[in-house]
Amino acid sequence: MHQAHGIGYEVYCQKHDVRMRVEKKREQEYFLSRQMLAHLDHFAIKS
Repeated sequence: MHQAHGIGYEVYCQKHDVRMRVEKKREQEYFLSRQMLAHLDHFAIKS
């Protein structure tokens, strides 16, 4: 948790605004990774 988001787990559990910020970042990273995979799959099918 600390390495990926710069926040310790205890702070993450205690502070709602911190938790929401971390979760929003995770959601954005997940969305971007899905887009990259779809893009790679598209090119793999063409080859």
